[in-house]
Amino acid sequence: MPDRSPDLATPLVAWYREHARDLPWRRAEFHERYGGWGVLVSEFMLQQTPTTRVIGHLDAWLARWPTPADLAAEPPAAAVRQWANLGYPRRALWLHRAAVQLRDRHGGIVPADVDALLALTGIGDYTARAVAVFSYGQRHPVVDTNTRRVLARSLDGRAQPGPPSRRDLARMCAVLPADDADAAVMNAATMELGAVVCTARAPRCDSCPIAQLCRWRARGYPDTGDLRRKQARYEGSDRHARGAALRSLRDAAGHTVAIDEVIADWPDPAQRDRAIDSLIVDGLAETVDGMLRLPQ
Repeated sequence: MPDRSPDLATPLVAWYREHARDLPWRRAEFHERYGGWGVLVSEFMLQQTPTTRVIGHLDAWLARWPTPADLAAEPPAAAVRQWANLGYPRRALWLHRAAVQLRDRHGGIVPADVDALLALTGIGDYTARAVAVFSYGQRHPVVDTNTRRVLARSLDGRAQPGPPSRRDLARMCAVLPADDADAAVMNAATMELGAVVCTARAPRCDSCPIAQLCRWRARGYPDTGDLRRKQARYEGSDRHARGAALRSLRDAAGHTVAIDEVIADWPDPAQRDRAIDSLIVDGLAETVDGMLRLPQ
């Protein structure tokens, strides 16, 4: 007889409706003003970036570019500069390219169809389904890192999830309520639980609404040592050098900078050169007559 998943939806939906954080992209007025574009921008910014860092940047971005056409009308350099210190700046380029595609292919409207969303630059399974669900009320599984962790612990009894796979979508779909509105709340609730309660390193199991259903808890929390994985050091890393080089181009306010002058005092010349080369390869910088600038 197949193993049935426990009913996670009932307690999770009830918990979310009482305890969800008040975030801009969850408010009705945000959706009324910005529609699918607001959700799309917020999802781009939230990838690998803490929520608290995103809110101010999101407000400034949408105030400047409230529609895809507004962003598409400006050069990519404007997007990279506005992205500021959010990290992983390729996202700014991808968002700019997606805005151009939305203007040229979809009349400036963010489509509701998942396949159409997946055809846009920088959009994968998670973002496409997040827009379809949270903007248009469709029933799809929305799976991010937090969702995968909650499912791994509650359903599999493991401290950490395995590598991402297409199976994640099927597993989330299996625990979604049949009602579209409840399914949307369930998607948001599972991510919220992973973000604030069922966290990667310090889960608050005493506050968890599905603790009684959790197989990790029932098994006595095995593999707890897996929670203490060390993060790679940022200071002095290639990523640090790359960020410093990009910041120097943003600070140039649209002007070109001699390549030799870009973070000229960086202590590791080879690392500095790798950082600049990686910006050029990724399209975040371009060379003009031996000078460097943001993409035009």
